[in-house]
Amino acid sequence: MRIGVMIGPEKGDTARKLERMLRDIEWAESAGLDTAWIPQIPTDFDALTAIAAMAARSSRIELGTAVVPLQAQHPIALARQALSVQAMAGGRLTLGVGPSHHWIVGDMLGLPYDKPAAYTRDYLEVLNAAVSGPGPVRVRNDSFAVDNPTDLTPGTPLPVLVAALGPVMLRVAGERADGTILWMADERAIAGHIVPKITKAAADAGRPAPRVVAGIPVCLCARADIDAAKERANRILGEAEISPNYQRLLERGEARDIGDLCIAGDEETIAAGLRRYAEAGATDLSVRLLPIGDTVADLIASKQLTRTVIADLARELR
Repeated sequence: MRIGVMIGPEKGDTARKLERMLRDIEWAESAGLDTAWIPQIPTDFDALTAIAAMAARSSRIELGTAVVPLQAQHPIALARQALSVQAMAGGRLTLGVGPSHHWIVGDMLGLPYDKPAAYTRDYLEVLNAAVSGPGPVRVRNDSFAVDNPTDLTPGTPLPVLVAALGPVMLRVAGERADGTILWMADERAIAGHIVPKITKAAADAGRPAPRVVAGIPVCLCARADIDAAKERANRILGEAEISPNYQRLLERGEARDIGDLCIAGDEETIAAGLRRYAEAGATDLSVRLLPIGDTVADLIASKQLTRTVIADLARELR
């Protein structure tokens, strides 16, 4: 199982945030982590642009988006941007994409959110053709009519992962992508719902076994602080639970909210939690470091301690 870390979801001064993200990628690479996942948050930096900057500060670690909303740009434009970043990163990019959520696509962007799974299938048909270049991209489907030349080539294959929660999206991801990126999925949902459906879809399509990247908050803390860590997870990460997609995914498992999903406690507790995800079939973990404390200094110290444990466990569990 590969273990990586999310970089960039924390709020902060825009002028200083980029440098902090660059320091974080330097740490992740030096610590030996396998991957770094950069969320595409509606109010924050462009994830692919941030990865281009991080590529200049690293040489080994895989860099992934988690995830780019498909409706915000044409698949040819996204392919061109991704192939450009793939070249800058020396072939280390993994492009995570997804149909996003109604409150982002419809309420924020004012775009249609009709039949997101069908749109994703059509989008991937164009995107896959474009990132496999060079050559003409000629695709006709219900959503796109594309006849576009391209001279760009990925050099090395560009993996595409799709945020897939429900049965139809998991079938799309298995048939047309290299795996899925998850949020709000516990071990039971992964073992009983995610892995069987996406693996069968990939096998039926003649594709290799898919990657399953599980995003989870983690906090190293004393036993007495576990409830505080889970409460903080609910407070700063819980807004995602307003999504019907996430609610249906929670129903597939045992967790009621993101606090239940948070792995909090000592090093042994964290190690046991990570192993459960591996046993459930997750091929990768994307750790959302969740510091706790009453002051900025406390939060910084908590983050440092948690990521040290994650680095140690990454070597042990690899």
